[in-house]
Amino acid sequence: MKVLLDANALMMPAQFRIDLFDELHMLLGAFEPVVLSGVVMELTGLSRAKGRDGGAARYGLALARQCTIEESGDPGSVPVDEQVIEYAARNACMVVTNDRHIRDALFKRGLSVISMRNQKKLEILRR
Repeated sequence: MKVLLDANALMMPAQFRIDLFDELHMLLGAFEPVVLSGVVMELTGLSRAKGRDGGAARYGLALARQCTIEESGDPGSVPVDEQVIEYAARNACMVVTNDRHIRDALFKRGLSVISMRNQKKLEILRR
C-alpha cells in the first residue's frame, strides 16, 4: 500500500519526537512511503532556515531519501498542497498530514488521512 507523506509529515519526527515509519508500520503493516518531488523541493527551501523549523526540514529531507520519490510535475505551475491532493486522488492512497486544508480536500474526495493525535501517535481518519 502506498502512503503519501507531505512536508509537515516528514517534519513531525523532529518536532514531536515520534518515529514516523514505526508508527505507520503499527497502523498499516507493510506500506510503501512515497514523497513527491515538489515536497522535497519545499523541504529544501525550508531547510535553509535557522532554528527548529530549519532543523526539522533537514531531518525531513533525510527521511524523504528513504522513500520512493515520485515526480510531481512543474513546481511553479501548481502549489505543492494541490500536487499532494491530486496524486492521492489519482492513486487512491492514504496521505500523512496535519495540514487541515489538505485533510479536508482529501475527505471531500472520500480518501483517508493519517494524522497525529495528541502530539504522540498517528491515527487513521475517515470521513
